[in-house]
Amino acid sequence: MLSGVEDNDKLAEKREEVKFIKGGDHQNGDAKIDIGGVNGKAFTGMTKEELMKYANDPFWVRLRWIFFIGFWAIWAAMLICAILIIVHAPKCAAPEPLPWYKRGILAKFDALEASGSDIESVKHVEASGVIYELPPALTYLVREPAVEQKIKDIVANYKKLDVNVILDVTPNYVPSNSTLFNDAKNDKSKRSAFIWKEDSKAPNNWRSLQNDSAWAEVDAGNYVLSQFGAGLYDLKMNDSIVKNEFEGVLKHLLSLGVKGFRLRNTKFFILSDNTPDEVVASEGNFGHLEYGFWTHTHSTFQEGLGDLLYEFKIFVKNISADAFLSVADDILRPDIYHTKSGEWGVDLPIYGPLVHSLSTGLSGLKLKHEFESTINEVGKNTWLQWNFAEVATAPNNNSDSSAIALFVSLLPGVPVVAVTNESLFKNVRQEVFAEIKQLRLSPSYMHGDYNVYSSDELFAYSRIKSGNPGYFVAFNPSNGVVKGEFVDAALPDKMTVYALSDNYNISGFTVKSKVQTNSLEVSPGATIILTYVPVQSG
Repeated sequence: MLSGVEDNDKLAEKREEVKFIKGGDHQNGDAKIDIGGVNGKAFTGMTKEELMKYANDPFWVRLRWIFFIGFWAIWAAMLICAILIIVHAPKCAAPEPLPWYKRGILAKFDALEASGSDIESVKHVEASGVIYELPPALTYLVREPAVEQKIKDIVANYKKLDVNVILDVTPNYVPSNSTLFNDAKNDKSKRSAFIWKEDSKAPNNWRSLQNDSAWAEVDAGNYVLSQFGAGLYDLKMNDSIVKNEFEGVLKHLLSLGVKGFRLRNTKFFILSDNTPDEVVASEGNFGHLEYGFWTHTHSTFQEGLGDLLYEFKIFVKNISADAFLSVADDILRPDIYHTKSGEWGVDLPIYGPLVHSLSTGLSGLKLKHEFESTINEVGKNTWLQWNFAEVATAPNNNSDSSAIALFVSLLPGVPVVAVTNESLFKNVRQEVFAEIKQLRLSPSYMHGDYNVYSSDELFAYSRIKSGNPGYFVAFNPSNGVVKGEFVDAALPDKMTVYALSDNYNISGFTVKSKVQTNSLEVSPGATIILTYVPVQSG
């Protein structure tokens, strides 16, 4: 403790002179305060001479170098980290490109031979794949040199064009001279490959497709199921003998360069030895000996079909990842073609009469409902085959082939164009197919969404992917000119004509011309494709 006198002395030493100086606007009470130097001395910092004493001091030199090197080392480390983050950060995954069998048109031929005219037809329709029919009698004879050579020749002919070969295969029955059947006749242990019954008479009332009994007596008291005609015997498709044999066929065909398979008669695949009698159908005017008289609930669409087809599909894809397995006929009952876990048993199913209906004069509203019903049955993400051959058989066809080709080709699915001489699509201009190919390669088609638009007389839909031009497609199934009044927040007031069907004959409508969205005129039986920049919502 300091004494009182010492305290006063210390305080006296710290006394500072404080001046109050009136500011310029002293009426507002502004003032400056000036505090004098402590003990009469102001702080001035170190002089140059004092600083220079430390300039070459080893300690400070070393410290400065440490800070200098540390700064640049940290800066370099930050730069390297930034580069590593950019390089190794997860990238936005690019959309998977569609497999080849979904991208382009598939051209359909009959005979198992690729002629020069076939190749020209494939070029004409801009096809990515060609379909040929393997005769049913040859299904299990593909290792025969003559059959093998035919298939090799077809694959080689199209390889130069970068076009893949697909075969329509009939695996569910064999002729009487087949190895499978002869082995079963001679060895009872191999009869599980067939529906083979030992009985004194035909096991049930099943009828063949030729309106005869579906049972053939191959030996006294031995009946074999034969739904497809005399001398043709149904296989039990899920039997291990048959599965091994058929998978061997698929494997061999893949080794020859075949890239896809469409199975015929899948609804007739027999998977069970149970053969209860059929019941009478409630519809149709048939005699009791005719096939149509019965429901065939026991001989068609048997339980487990989807799982069996899925096994074959996975078998094919395990050998060749870009190959596919599908059907050659309308599946009729989509639920049967799913596995127990809900997956499709096949790629590219065929379902619904839409292509047929487009040329029958149904109103746009009915066509819209039919399309939506089809999509509801198979699922929105299902890619269908659109069979153009159905158009040729449509009665009262008032639509141009180019109109149906343009309209169907942007729906979710793949067009299958029969290019035989009788085909209506044989005469569609090559430029139309070139436009279809270009459109099907666009991001809006391959990865975009589609929306169907309401109109009493027009059937219309759009394809759009964010950041890409949209496409609006309208078809007029009626016999007169129709003006569609399309008003939608996602559509602009005007759109640009991209393509017109050959029968589009309204004045002022040309490629690249602008048209009003709310007054779109379409010729009878014609299609128009428009392109537009999507309207930003909000």
